[in-house]
Amino acid sequence: MNTMRIKKFFKEKNVLITGHTGFKGSWLAQWIIKNQGKVFGISKNIPTNPSHYVCLNLKRKMEKEFFFDLKNKEKLHKTVSNIKPDYIFHLAAQAIVKKSYKNPFETWQSNTISTLNLLECLRKIKKKTQVVIITSDKSYKNLELNRGYVENDLIGGDDPYSASKGATEILLNSYIRSFFFSKKNKVRISIARAGNVIGGGDWSEDRLIPDCVRSWSKNKSVILRNPKSTRPWQHVMDVLYGYILLAINLKINAKKVHGEAFNFGPSIKNKLTVLKLVKKMGNSWKKVKFKKIIKNKRNFKESKLLQLNSKKAKKYLNWSCRLNTKKTIDLVTLWYKDFYSKKRNKDLTINQLDFFENLLKK
Repeated sequence: MNTMRIKKFFKEKNVLITGHTGFKGSWLAQWIIKNQGKVFGISKNIPTNPSHYVCLNLKRKMEKEFFFDLKNKEKLHKTVSNIKPDYIFHLAAQAIVKKSYKNPFETWQSNTISTLNLLECLRKIKKKTQVVIITSDKSYKNLELNRGYVENDLIGGDDPYSASKGATEILLNSYIRSFFFSKKNKVRISIARAGNVIGGGDWSEDRLIPDCVRSWSKNKSVILRNPKSTRPWQHVMDVLYGYILLAINLKINAKKVHGEAFNFGPSIKNKLTVLKLVKKMGNSWKKVKFKKIIKNKRNFKESKLLQLNSKKAKKYLNWSCRLNTKKTIDLVTLWYKDFYSKKRNKDLTINQLDFFENLLKK
């Protein structure tokens, strides 16, 4: 799918993004705006400082935005009814494993009850609406397998975050099968699962690259945790392209994708250890340094290996990662290196989106 086709589907369409002030949400909002979509956002707050949302000045670019908690069912219903969205991307969530241990109740509410409220709103929508609900690769019961998890593998999780995402998947399956397959239904829903997404503008706490760049910006060394842990790293643009393709296919190919879950993950060849990732960033940024490597001393469990099989997305959506590991790391490093330079390029995110869209034309 080329960029003109993306514009064809989103131009002048009402697109609602929940969690639009977050890392992935702000990238997605900018991308849809770039393709002349009218973007509406719902977020609880601006979650980080610095903020990619602020860097992009999205406040002035959005059609309209709303700040409230999705647990407020009545306000959510009123807002969605007024927007009359053609597309909805549901990204709002509590996405940090460590935080889920500190506040499990909030995590369960944010990830499960908020999604339940949205589903209840969708039951009352009268117009055709395509909905992509983003969960996580941690929805799977992680057995530390070397093979990639497929969409019909066991759902579950031990930590509060993973468990809440697994429970959300069960909730989604129940609602979709019970209420969104009738002939009168005008709402089409698909589920997207992805993980280990990296890119410029992520300042979330307790994530590898944001933790590193915060230290490097102050000329401090980083103490790596779990340096031998392996992850299949992928750029945020690759993942968001998958979400966009899924939304479009809900409109033009609903029989194949409505009610289905799709994995979006890179090839197994693209996996790197934490240590190798940091070293590769150091090839183009002198600030990258670490003086000590320690083993994980956490008092909570964190998965060492989690790989997705994305053959289903390739088959039905013609999706695959366009960026290899080297290019992914180069783009991420360039973004942060530029942000912390004296001559910051305010259009760097847009420039990187232009670069990615040019890849789609090939």
